[in-house]
Amino acid sequence: MTVADKCLYFFHVFYQNEKYVSVAALNDDSLRQGKFFDAQAANDTNLVQVFVFANDKTKKALLIARLDNLGKGASGAAVQNLNIMLGLDEDLGLC
Repeated sequence: MTVADKCLYFFHVFYQNEKYVSVAALNDDSLRQGKFFDAQAANDTNLVQVFVFANDKTKKALLIARLDNLGKGASGAAVQNLNIMLGLDEDLGLC
C-alpha cells in the first residue's frame, strides 16, 4: 500500500460515519487537464469534501478540503452542534 493509499484510507475510515463529510477518490480529476479547482462546487450541499492528491515518486501529498461556507459556515455549524448537544437529529433545521 502506497503512502497515498494509506492517507486516503485514513480519511475514509475517520469520516466513514459522518453525514456531511465526503472523501473523494485518490487523485480525483478535479485538477487535471488544466482545470481549476471549483471552490463553489460545494455550495448548497452542507458538505465538507476532502480531496487527496499524491505523488509516490516525490512522496508528497496535497490535501484540500472544500466546504459549503454558506451552509457549513459558523451559523450552520452552530445549529448542527446544538442539535448534537440536545440529542436531536444532526441535520434538524439545516438545508
